[in-house]
Amino acid sequence: MNKTAFNSTRFSVGDAAVSSGMVFLQAELEKRDPKVREPLTSVTWSRDIVVKSGGGYVDFTSVFSVNYGTAGPNMFGLMGTETNTIPTMQANISKDIYPVYKWGNVMKVPYFDQAQLQQVGRSLDDMLDKGIRLNWNKSLDLMCYKGFGDYGGIMNNSNITASIVSEGDSGSTEWRNKTPDDILFDINSGLYLTWEASEFDITGMANYMLVPPLQYAILSQPMTTAGFNSTLEYILNNNIAREQGVDFRIMPCRWCIGAGVPDGTAPRDRAVLYVNDEDRLYMDIPVPIQRVMTQPSVQELAYLTAYAGLIGVPKFLYTQPALYMDGV
Repeated sequence: MNKTAFNSTRFSVGDAAVSSGMVFLQAELEKRDPKVREPLTSVTWSRDIVVKSGGGYVDFTSVFSVNYGTAGPNMFGLMGTETNTIPTMQANISKDIYPVYKWGNVMKVPYFDQAQLQQVGRSLDDMLDKGIRLNWNKSLDLMCYKGFGDYGGIMNNSNITASIVSEGDSGSTEWRNKTPDDILFDINSGLYLTWEASEFDITGMANYMLVPPLQYAILSQPMTTAGFNSTLEYILNNNIAREQGVDFRIMPCRWCIGAGVPDGTAPRDRAVLYVNDEDRLYMDIPVPIQRVMTQPSVQELAYLTAYAGLIGVPKFLYTQPALYMDGV
């Protein structure tokens, strides 16, 4: 027997076979992480506004308000020996109408994709369901802060007074160039303006403030003035709201970035003061997100599921307790 010919026949293996064998070996030796990583995201609407759910499939929501006034020259009704004029109380009831927007998404689950994923222990239906619910929350975030159509949100309501904060000793309005005392002056000035606009009704003084994340980071920097750990702690312990018994809070919000009135070159960062309470500001969700129907599609060889809901606009029931502070 030809020994050389025998060895050549025994060990002749094609490149394709070697490659497929390595793939099989790699698959057998790999360690799979069973967790599927979802996108990085942030929604904060439920933190920054009161939400009222329920109401059904409506086109509008309404709010009633009343103003009081007296008729006659003696408006306060005080009488002395020389006058007995008695004023007449009158009430003016008004009704405000707010639109409700429909929301819908469709989930498509191809039959073969679902079957293949089930074979490896995953559900395409669950993945797409999470994506749709994320879209719902993103829509609520947009509605809360920027609004939709002709109606603005917390950041851009045309009925809210907007002002530019004062310049500090550095000649700049930006907090990065200001001292803690300058920043405290800006915040106290804003709180006072909301209090004054509310005829010094303490329930009209702002108790909530949204600032851009960078400015929030500036407030969180350590400081040594008067023994406080940070500028934020210093401000929360020395603002006029706290002195009046108001629980004042400052929170970071990405929607504040560039939300202010442009200064000729670029939009300004905006801080927002308002009363975070259902008697001053809230948003309706007449119909929360729900799966409304599912049907198979023979032509597309897939299951189609429809999601629907209704979202109302943010309602500033009183505009006096809110203020925009630009240039921070």
